Amino acid sequence: MKVNRRNTSTAPHRSVLLAAVLLALPMAATAQTAPASSSTSSMDMSSMPGMDHGSMAGMTMPAPASSAAKPATKAPAKKAKKKPVSVPPTPASHAMDDMKGMDHGAMPGMDHSTMSDMSMPAKPAASAAPAGDMSGMDHSSMPGMSPQAMQGMDHSGMAGMDHGAMPPKGQGDMTGMGAMPGMTMGPMQGGSPPPNARSPDYSDGIGYGSMKGMDMADNASLGMLLIDQLEAFHGRDANGQSWEAQGWYGNDENKLWVRTEGERSRGKLEDGDLEAFWNHNVATFWSTQLGVRQELGEGPNRSWAAFGVQGLAPYWFEMEATGYVGASGRTAARLRAEYELLFTQRLILQPEAEINLYGKNDPQRRIGSGVSDIQFGLRLRYEIRRQFAPYIGVNWVRRIGTTADYARQDHQPVLDRQIVAGVRIWF
Repeated sequence: MKVNRRNTSTAPHRSVLLAAVLLALPMAATAQTAPASSSTSSMDMSSMPGMDHGSMAGMTMPAPASSAAKPATKAPAKKAKKKPVSVPPTPASHAMDDMKGMDHGAMPGMDHSTMSDMSMPAKPAASAAPAGDMSGMDHSSMPGMSPQAMQGMDHSGMAGMDHGAMPPKGQGDMTGMGAMPGMTMGPMQGGSPPPNARSPDYSDGIGYGSMKGMDMADNASLGMLLIDQLEAFHGRDANGQSWEAQGWYGNDENKLWVRTEGERSRGKLEDGDLEAFWNHNVATFWSTQLGVRQELGEGPNRSWAAFGVQGLAPYWFEMEATGYVGASGRTAARLRAEYELLFTQRLILQPEAEINLYGKNDPQRRIGSGVSDIQFGLRLRYEIRRQFAPYIGVNWVRRIGTTADYARQDHQPVLDRQIVAGVRIWF
């Protein structure tokens, strides 16, 4: 009878297998906890000199196998798994997943050839930021990322970056001006012009000539009446009134020019004259005059042919020189100059000088030959309006030569100082 025996030759092998499993359990637990602490602490951006991201298209960095959440060795189902220890992120590992699409190829000093062994920590899906969201990204906290090192950074590859919302170049420090409430970026000037403003073409309502559009034809006829002096005077031994006025009508080339002056004292007209000229422009601010003169007042009313020149001399002196030729070989000349000194736009001091000369004596009009008299006046006016200005002043009259002898015979002063007050008007 054969007896069946149990084969006990495999018992030693089972003992060895059981011992190996028991030894592998501590190693599996260590493998689960080790990646969470080592992979995070090994990320140091400051130790990456020479990094070049240009070769890494899109900078998409998948987590390496060494950072997987599960170890290669599987533990028995009955053993409880230890939870991985969470370590707070360091500045070197701050939001690396948010940098998808960032092109660091233009960042000086960044060489990515040394990043082949860089391990990127795997973050839980719940805490991962949306792709392209760079809010909260602080480049200044990255080691080695100084403002000088960030020059030349190309942000065109940043996913989710809306460059349309960025203000255009050339705006300077005016970024955000469009968001300022109440800021109207309309024209700086506007509204209605003041009542006395010039017309846009400086015509002041004057129509053009026969040739339409010929603005500089100079064929428009203009007229003006200026009563330069209408005053009362108080002299050494007499009081009276005097006037001086002129007017013209015509264009810039040819005008009819009329002027008059005179003096009334002791209730009668003592001296006066009336002149009419053809005024012809010969140069800028200068014109010649040709006409007649009629004397008024005491004595015979003599008539003269008159010719002269008038204009604006350098430094704004108004000059007038006129010669006269009369009957019986009589000749005369008159020289005048005046100036306007503006203290303000309305307060104006006007000095005036006049010299009269005659070729021969005229006892009937109490005028001697040579220099007959010299007059000098100062008048200070205030222009209430440009067309109306009252004034006060002083006027000196000095008779010379034979004319002075006639004044002594008539018991009149040779040097007469007059206080004057009057008004200046023009239309």
